[in-house]
Amino acid sequence: MQTLFSALDAALSRRESLLARLHTQGTDCYRLFHGSQEGAAGLTLDRYGPQLLIQSFHAPVENEVILALHQQVQRFLGQELFLVYNDRSQGNSRIDRSSTAHTTEPDALEATAAREWGLTYRVRGRHAGQDPLLFLDLRNARGWVKQNSQDKSVLNLFAYTCGVGLCAAAGGAQEVWNLDFATRNLAVGQENGTLNPSLPPMQFVQSDYFPAIRQLAGLPITHRRGQRLPSYPRLDPKQFDLVFLDPPAWAKSAFGTVDLQRDYQSLLKPALLATAENGTLVCCNNLAKVSMAEWRESVLRCASKQGRPVRDCQVIAPDEDFPSFDGQPPLKTLILQL
Repeated sequence: MQTLFSALDAALSRRESLLARLHTQGTDCYRLFHGSQEGAAGLTLDRYGPQLLIQSFHAPVENEVILALHQQVQRFLGQELFLVYNDRSQGNSRIDRSSTAHTTEPDALEATAAREWGLTYRVRGRHAGQDPLLFLDLRNARGWVKQNSQDKSVLNLFAYTCGVGLCAAAGGAQEVWNLDFATRNLAVGQENGTLNPSLPPMQFVQSDYFPAIRQLAGLPITHRRGQRLPSYPRLDPKQFDLVFLDPPAWAKSAFGTVDLQRDYQSLLKPALLATAENGTLVCCNNLAKVSMAEWRESVLRCASKQGRPVRDCQVIAPDEDFPSFDGQPPLKTLILQL
């Protein structure tokens, strides 16, 4: 087990200059140990403001190891952090809430606040959902949105807890829509808006992706013959200057299937049509098994076939706290200038 502590020590040393930069820019949310690339596959250590979140994805970690990792991080940062440990080695990476490997103190499970790019976010190391309330590998993309939203209308698709929308509002966007199917996600997004009272209000649309984006794109909503569709909010056709598309790896509803490996095009096509002329579409793919080169080519080909050829395409890579020593990080983000 000493090997693990040595690997963590090396990872923390590599982050010294990064953390100095992040703290200067008003960020205290970052990954401290990316186990798959830094010597312990299936183990991650993340800081969310006053909390240290340790998560295991392959096998539970013994309590004495958890506590030792916690102490090692606190010594490095020079401050105390609440400790939250989630064992996610069960099926579908769900948190094992019956785990006896470590008993997290009640105070550590309380909702608190953390900061990124100078903005305040609601964070909870463990909550009713499955994933953290802020995906840290998307930080650079959120920062890009904050720097490129001035006077623009912004549509944040698969908004989750609306971090992209919050950055757009902070960047001077004239209008921000956050669209997500889960009311629980949007409720956290509304909390995030409340935690930043100086920002203009955002709009929140609770809807399945497919009926919402097809209406905005001016396309009909299709259904199987004889199948009655669930209710959905009615929206008028509308195009946005900046559209952000960050879908989950897979999801299925009565309206369609999200499948990033086999059918990214069904997500991309209406999003292209909902992007204004000379606008920008930022699209993401978080599947490690999909290569950047193949996905990029597929995206550019789809845009051309849709009559929205890409004038310029740039890549946003995750920051240094998500190292990828083969140059192929799971999260891939493209900025498409249409």
